[in-house]
Amino acid sequence: MCEFISETARIGKATKVGRNVVIEDEVIIGDGCEIGNSTVIKAGTHIGDSVTVGDMSVLGKQPLSAKASKRKAEIQPPLVIEDGAIIGAGVVIYAGTHIGLRAMVADLAGIREGSRICAEAIIGRAVTMEQNCRIGQRSRVQTACHLMGDMVVEEDVFFGAGVCTANDKYMGTKNVEYKGPYVKKGAAIGSNSTLLPGVVIGEGAIVGAGAVVTGDVPDKATYVGVPARPIKTASQHGI
Repeated sequence: MCEFISETARIGKATKVGRNVVIEDEVIIGDGCEIGNSTVIKAGTHIGDSVTVGDMSVLGKQPLSAKASKRKAEIQPPLVIEDGAIIGAGVVIYAGTHIGLRAMVADLAGIREGSRICAEAIIGRAVTMEQNCRIGQRSRVQTACHLMGDMVVEEDVFFGAGVCTANDKYMGTKNVEYKGPYVKKGAAIGSNSTLLPGVVIGEGAIVGAGAVVTGDVPDKATYVGVPARPIKTASQHGI
């Protein structure tokens, strides 16, 4: 077994560090945390109090880009994980991301740079979040969703398992500004549905399972099908 804890790292009281852990320079870990076996915490990462980190996770990884990548990686500020957060096993969270109070990131999730997961949000098992993605307070993203970069999810939103999103309607054939979907407060997105670039899902709206959303969905409307079409409007809700 091999363990490395930098002399410049600060580890709080009653924090438990597992076997074969690497903690790099200037890392700060608060009081009462649990760090799982074989976890790597990259330089400068700041972890609050009472945070749980599962086995074999990588926290604070700097991004890389291929020579052919259109969006080139840039050095990011340190990862911040606030008090009471739970990070599962095998999770990779990049530098430049912020994990809020009591938020949860489940096993095998990947969270890219520049993202923000707000307080008490839940990111499910094997979810992928690309760069510059924001998840609002108490929102829940279920297993194996793919949240494309440059999208916003407001508070109390629900994503069923396997939802897929996009941020480039030209699929890399043109140089355009990336723009992911915008999902407003209280909306619910059904399992295995697809949200295309730039669509706005209104407050309290519902998107049915398997739908392909190609345009905006009004507040409190219900859309289903391929392409998605309304079956219930705000007036039909009695509002």
